[in-house]
Amino acid sequence: MELASALSLFLVACLSYLVLLFVRRKPSARGRLPPGPTPLPLVGNFLQIKAFETLPSLLKLWEQYGPVFTVYFGNRPIVVLCGYEAVKEALIDQAEEFSGRKTNPTLQRTFEGHGVVFSEGERWKQLRRFSLTVLRNFGMGKKSIHERIQEEAQFLLEEFQKTQEKPFSPIFFLSCSVSNVICSIVFGNRFDYQDKEFLALMKMMNDSFREMSTSWSQFYDIYVNLLRYFPGPHTKIYDILEDMRLFIARRVQKNKETLDPNSPRDFIDCFLIQMEKEKDNPESEFNQKNLELTTLNLFFAGTETVSSTLRYGFLLLMKYPEVQAKMQEEIDRVIGQNRIPNIEDRSQMPYVDAVIHEVQRFSDLIPMNVAHAVTRDTEFRGYLIPKRGGKWTLVLGGASYLSPRGGRNRNLSLKLRQPAMNSSPLHATPCRLPLGQIAHSAFLALSER
Repeated sequence: MELASALSLFLVACLSYLVLLFVRRKPSARGRLPPGPTPLPLVGNFLQIKAFETLPSLLKLWEQYGPVFTVYFGNRPIVVLCGYEAVKEALIDQAEEFSGRKTNPTLQRTFEGHGVVFSEGERWKQLRRFSLTVLRNFGMGKKSIHERIQEEAQFLLEEFQKTQEKPFSPIFFLSCSVSNVICSIVFGNRFDYQDKEFLALMKMMNDSFREMSTSWSQFYDIYVNLLRYFPGPHTKIYDILEDMRLFIARRVQKNKETLDPNSPRDFIDCFLIQMEKEKDNPESEFNQKNLELTTLNLFFAGTETVSSTLRYGFLLLMKYPEVQAKMQEEIDRVIGQNRIPNIEDRSQMPYVDAVIHEVQRFSDLIPMNVAHAVTRDTEFRGYLIPKRGGKWTLVLGGASYLSPRGGRNRNLSLKLRQPAMNSSPLHATPCRLPLGQIAHSAFLALSER
């Protein structure tokens, strides 16, 4: 009897939800959202979006509904943009309206809208302006970022040479070298590749990315409203990130104890000096929490993405030795064998530049980009996306497109990926680019935030 009563109550609740949803989905009430599949109570578009295959599911909906459509992750409406043109219109032509930021549920507990990546509004403007200024002008008479990269490249070559031309996996060495560049900027020093503290940091970084990439994390991000109240694997990422934050907090404390305002050694020093300058400003966003989480953002933004791109580059050059040979010829002609490369060489090496861009285009590291939100009720392509207190989030699916040749889903970060611009396979692209001229404007949509 109790079971029957509970079932009846559940059916009544579901029916009430459907009626409410129907009312809310009327154009006058929902603000003319883009079209999309009808959601079910509580689980949203569960039937259309496979939790463990989010990207392929969205691409299939793109074919059905066009480049701008609405899906429901649980009871959360998500506006999805697909393709270069739609993303450009949003992030370039209407940059201010689409400048809001939403944090993935798996990361929300850690960042809570802090740090330069997941903040928005005035907080984001202050942190972004400061971070760009420090990184561009870093050194203040000491080593520039350019010099730090050159230095680390020499250590990386030494590790390669120790293998004595025997087969080896470059994954560990590439991750260490990229992380060391970030460490030298943030902490003021690099680490030996076998340093225990450094290895512990590397392990935390790798574990965090591994957890964020799991099927369960994707499932949690979609159905957070149902799963947030239950224990499960989704709590692991918070524990890992908390360990990383504590690691950074200890380094911040060390810097505080030896800080010289007239001679900043690293990013942390620069941030601490700015905190002191603005300590009496109630609207300042320069505080301990933003320092720790912005530093954590720098690791996330710079470590895994760069090392993965380098690994893709190694793999692709092994697959296409003719491209590798042409790159080597240009390197030998411009740089030679007696000096290290510098940033000024880039303008003289159009083929190498084109290959690097092609590797970035092909690698598809973050196919759905980072979630955004509109900052106010926004007209877009005849639809109205309401702010609703930030409820209506925006997933930028502009990085993905089904290859007309039947290949896997590939990256649309470059305008070159558009069918009208490029329908040839990967290995032909660098050879066809005139003087290495890249569609740089296509990068703007992915660099505005």
